[in-house]
Amino acid sequence: MKRRTFLSQSMILSAGFIAARFPAFGTHNDFKNRLISSGLFSVFKDVDSTYRPFVRWWWNGDKVEKKELIRELHLLKEAGIGGVEINPIEFPSTGDDLGKKSLKWLSDEWIEMLQITFDEAKKLNMTCDLIVGSGWPFGAETLERNERAQVALVYAEQLEGPTQFETSRFNIFDQVDPGVSVPCPSRTFDILSLKLVPAPMSSLDQVIDLTDKLKDQIIQVDVPAGKHFFYALVKVDSFASVINGAPGAAGPILNHMDKEAVRKYLDHMSDTIQKQTGPLANHLRAFFTDSMELEGCNWNEDLPVEFKKRRGYDLMPYLPFTMFKVGRLGAVVDANYGVTKTGDFAEEIKRVRFDFELTKAELLYERFTQTYLEWCKDNNVKSRAQAYGRAFFPLETSLGYDIPEGESWTTNWLKHRVGEEMSDDDYRRGRGYTMINKYVSSAAHLEGKRIVSCEEMTNTYNVFNITLEQLKIGSDMSIMSGITHSVWHGFNYSPPEAPFPGWVQYGSYYSENNNWWPYFKYLNQYKARISSLLQNADMFTDMVILPPNYDMWGEMGVQTDPFPEKLNVQYTSIIWESINKTGGAADYTTEIIINKSTVKGGKLCYGPKEYGTIFLPEVTSIGIITLKKLLEFVASGGRIFCIEKYPEKSLGLKDWQQRDAEVSGLVEKLKSYKDKFILLRKPIDNRFLEWYMQVMEQYTIPHYLSIEKPNRFFMQTRYQADDGSEIFYFQNVHMHLRYKTNVSFTKTIVNGRYPWVWDPETGERYRIQLHKNSCEIDLGPAESRIIVFCEEKDGKEWKPIPISGEYAETINNDWKVELRHSREHTIEDFEMYALTDLKETKYVNFTGTAVYKRIITLKKETSNYMNLGKVWGVSELFVNGKSCGVKWYGDRIYNLAGKLNDGANEIEIHVITSMGNYMKTLTDNETAQKFTLLKNKNQPIQSMGMLGPVTIY
Repeated sequence: MKRRTFLSQSMILSAGFIAARFPAFGTHNDFKNRLISSGLFSVFKDVDSTYRPFVRWWWNGDKVEKKELIRELHLLKEAGIGGVEINPIEFPSTGDDLGKKSLKWLSDEWIEMLQITFDEAKKLNMTCDLIVGSGWPFGAETLERNERAQVALVYAEQLEGPTQFETSRFNIFDQVDPGVSVPCPSRTFDILSLKLVPAPMSSLDQVIDLTDKLKDQIIQVDVPAGKHFFYALVKVDSFASVINGAPGAAGPILNHMDKEAVRKYLDHMSDTIQKQTGPLANHLRAFFTDSMELEGCNWNEDLPVEFKKRRGYDLMPYLPFTMFKVGRLGAVVDANYGVTKTGDFAEEIKRVRFDFELTKAELLYERFTQTYLEWCKDNNVKSRAQAYGRAFFPLETSLGYDIPEGESWTTNWLKHRVGEEMSDDDYRRGRGYTMINKYVSSAAHLEGKRIVSCEEMTNTYNVFNITLEQLKIGSDMSIMSGITHSVWHGFNYSPPEAPFPGWVQYGSYYSENNNWWPYFKYLNQYKARISSLLQNADMFTDMVILPPNYDMWGEMGVQTDPFPEKLNVQYTSIIWESINKTGGAADYTTEIIINKSTVKGGKLCYGPKEYGTIFLPEVTSIGIITLKKLLEFVASGGRIFCIEKYPEKSLGLKDWQQRDAEVSGLVEKLKSYKDKFILLRKPIDNRFLEWYMQVMEQYTIPHYLSIEKPNRFFMQTRYQADDGSEIFYFQNVHMHLRYKTNVSFTKTIVNGRYPWVWDPETGERYRIQLHKNSCEIDLGPAESRIIVFCEEKDGKEWKPIPISGEYAETINNDWKVELRHSREHTIEDFEMYALTDLKETKYVNFTGTAVYKRIITLKKETSNYMNLGKVWGVSELFVNGKSCGVKWYGDRIYNLAGKLNDGANEIEIHVITSMGNYMKTLTDNETAQKFTLLKNKNQPIQSMGMLGPVTIY
């Protein structure tokens, strides 16, 4: 049915109407790699490069050269990296560029460097992805004026009458000049409307229209007695430039609401490259777009016309009163800006605001997302994207992408301590994953997609302090949110002749100059084996959460993902976490998805997914078609848990009072199913884990695991492979504390299958025994465990390394310490009577390898293991000159079998330290200071070395 025909039949604004604008997304199996039983372990053991983590490869300033590109690809290959995301970017604000030439994006020279990269990557069996444009969001210096992004902004000034108010166009433009990240020098301003309204305001009928003054340079207004507000609605053309754009792809941001401009930009990129390289499908896995940080872009010339066609009324009389004062990325800086609205008019404004946000999201989906997907398909190259940001549908936009992507962070401006805290009051505290990951992975699950990519452990803050252990903890958390593949953020193109520390844009200092670089391969091998499992299976989820996003759109507008500056319901993501931590699993859903689902036997079905339980956390406004689908769901046996309130309002402005009455009637029908439509009260103390445990028990909510002692730092996920294997991934994400509990599996999991521990570090597997379908999970700090249930029965028995034992002897004193400085290439020796954190000594600024030495008299038959206790850094133990292995996270317990002599033994422990303390001392080094001291990034002193206690048992 054509859109116009549809609109003529129904202008009812509901989620059902929204759903009609999207295609029926079906199951998409491009990445399903169906394996027989023997094949899954083979893939895990001998892992292919496609499963290995990739890196975002910053081409800093596009100052790239053939020899260095080849060298860095080999460097990455040796470190266990499987592919690169080629990402041209502005040259860093600090660092010596050595006078090297910047190649212009899409120039012949630049494309020649692309071809060299493609050819060398192919020789190394590495994958290439290519970002569209440069920086974010993409644009170019060459864009025509009508192809550039636009924004509508509001200016409001309070007045007291009677008086004559005078202002100028210049003053209005100066006041609304958007606080974007990179203002465009050629931006132009135009006034769309001028209005005077009384304060407070209760109706549009009170508006004094000042259209006759739109073109006046000096604007004079006679203000009646009383309080009033003067309003100016201003359009800014070419308002922002690309953030961190490289030469040729900097300049104004592209108008993503203009379909023709989008396609022209994309075709120009692909056509220009392919003239030299031939089809990009021969070289690339995917085109990539970063998160849609459109700087608040909310306007296109035909937006008012489109709004009226879609919503059934004129937006423009309402628009100034729906808007807030905004700043960088379109973030609201004053939610109370402008006149106070009262009575029904306040409700009208919320509904118009929702309609406006909805229309923007539809236009961006139709004109950018669909155009981008068509372009990728036309070029036979996969589409990969962080398909979220202000004004985008947080879930639905990811549906069409071949490789949807989320992101995780080492920290953000709140200095969250990943691995050390897990707050219920702030959804960000202690989490590596971002809120958007659950939307992205839920979209993938709805289409049966198995590669869910992640910009992994984004680092703009503690660049020189991050450790492999911290990267593991944060990226392990990503797995719990549904991520199956990592793209490390980010590897900086930096020639070896660049002065230390080289060219650093962002990232966790993935560099051969980093002390832990030689050990990076251990993390990559670990991540690769996990990905090889998860990408050949489907994540199990049987519950779904409908977040109150449409309420948020009406109340405060769309927020910037992945870090919303404000939420209407703070705990939404804590709900799925609490389900996870008590042995279950949930996705997110939306009204669009609900409306396009079918109901069968108490299940809400979409693509391969079936959900029997739905949670509505404080959902107030809802579409009528959605409610009808939920009523059908409950009537067939499904259950809905409303938290704090029942839905009570319809969506949008058109006929809202009539539709509110219809919502009320449908909710009353739902309430008649007392055991299926249930109201829950949220916990007063915000302890959602304990709250959900009680709810789960009281209402017998399904869960596939029973966890004896749920813990905020103990997480799990379940995947089902094509051969019938059940894969469980457990993790203790606490950096310092052990965790032990008993876990019981449901009979359907155990029936006919046998449990194995699969070790992602060694690629080996071991049989374990269950007692009444239960086993003990004992995890050290930052430790994880994979348990796979399959049909194979016999194999080596799992014998975990004991954490304690008989004949224990503590050796914490009288160590000789040798400090091997990685930068100065000098050695310092001293005696350490008692093991001490190096940050508490005069060697606080050391960076390199600390070597601890002792001669210890031991008996071979009673000295089987050595536990180093707490170690800050990567450790390697040598006994009598023989390596006992490398430990880079968690417990540092070593098996001494075959290494000891009876009597005297030479013990040598190498601890590779972090770099931040040293970097802080480089006061003349701008790059070092940028990430350790300047701009509110004063990094705390880091712990280093071996603290012990060292125990032999």
